[in-house]
Parts: sequence; structure tokens; C-alpha cells
Amino acid sequence: MAALSVNLNKIALIRNSRIGNYPNVVEHAKICIASGAHGITVHPRPDQRHIRPDDVFELKKLVQQYPHIEFNIEGNPFAGANNSYPGFIALIKQSPPDQCTLVPDTDTQLTSDHGFDLSTASNKLAPIILELKKWQIRVSLFMDPDIEQITRASDIGADRIELYTGPFAASYAANPESHETSAIFTQHCKAAEHAHKLGLGVNAGHDLNLHNLMLYRNLPHLAEVSIGHALTVDAINIGLANTVMAYLNTLNSKT
Repeated sequence: MAALSVNLNKIALIRNSRIGNYPNVVEHAKICIASGAHGITVHPRPDQRHIRPDDVFELKKLVQQYPHIEFNIEGNPFAGANNSYPGFIALIKQSPPDQCTLVPDTDTQLTSDHGFDLSTASNKLAPIILELKKWQIRVSLFMDPDIEQITRASDIGADRIELYTGPFAASYAANPESHETSAIFTQHCKAAEHAHKLGLGVNAGHDLNLHNLMLYRNLPHLAEVSIGHALTVDAINIGLANTVMAYLNTLNSKT
């Protein structure tokens, strides 16, 4: 069974639409943990439109109370300081997570929408990966299902990759039984097999939901999925605890 790490960005986004601390990100993390989630994910950005540095610090304290729960921080490793945002790597150093997922997004992106191009980014990423591993942090790179790029991820010292599942999710939503959906999933399977042969762990994330997980949970060597947007929307309908358990049941089902 793949681990479920719940991304709390959208909870923070709702909170930030008003003055105060409602909804409380930490309290929602507690519900996720109590409901069986294996990890908590956040993606702090320099504009702080959702997760803020203080959230990172408080969630780190919370997760430390649960040795079986992993804390995963995603973000652009090249994002510098901006007002009260200390810079991504500085934030990681202040509050080291179990896993750091490096993502090639920019300050102006609505959301992450592509993996790293390591033909140009390797030289800059390699020393960052080395530094993070010195801090005993597992390093995952956000990647497209490209064999050559995944080989480069291994070459520069990554521990895992996180396959970008946006195109798969879009195709599945249009027609889960289409040739395109099958072809994209096959490409992801080949990428996962290749990563596994290189000794890389395989994570996945972006627009995964209770429907497309029925297929994607069959990805070879899938270690972890990080889900936030769809899980938050489902929680509006059936409650957060019920939603976390529904995702765990979907991941664990053999049918």
C-alpha cells in the first residue's frame, strides 16, 4: 500500500481569506493523523498565499509527537527571502522535515505544472541535494515521466522522484478508458520501473483523487501519494476524517 501524505495548503488558503486562525491548520493536521494519514505535506511559497513559515514550525512540532508520521515540505529550492519568508532552503534548515520535495515552480505560477529539466538544472541542484542529505533529509525531485530525466535525478543524488500526475489526471477526467489515458499511465509505469532499477523511491502527486486513484494506485513501486486539492474538496462534502479514510481505503483496495 502506498502511503498517503495530506497536503494542507488549501486549508491554509481558506484561513488566509480572513483575519485570524480559522480554520486552524494544525488542528486539521491532527484530524488527518487521527484518521490514519501517513504524513503531512505543505508547499510554502514566497507570496505566502497559503502555508506560512509559522505553519511550518508548528506542524514540525506536531509531527515530532508522532514518530510514525512523516513531514514533507515541497518547494522551489531557488526561492529566496521575501518579507517574512526566509527563503526555501533557510526555512528547511530552520525546521528540517523527513522529506523535502524540490519543485521547479516560480513565484507567479498558480500551481506546479511540470517537472525539472535536469539538462539545465543539475549543476545548481546537486549541491543543494547534498546539503539537504547532510541534514538527514530525504530528497525527492518533482519529475515528468521521462526516462532520461529520471536517470539524471539519480546521477545528482536524489533519493526519490515525485511523478507529476497532472496530465494523467486531466486525461482520466476526460475519459478514463481512452487510449490517451492508457498511454499516459503506461508511460508512468515505465518511468516508475526505471526509477526503481536506479534505486530511487517513487512518489506521485498533482490532481490525484478518489476516482483516478482506482487506476493510479496500481503504479509499480508506488511509495507515497501527496494529495491536497481534491481531498479538501471531498472533505467539504463528507467531512475531513471520512475523506482521509476514504482515500486510504481506495489506496488499499485490491479490486
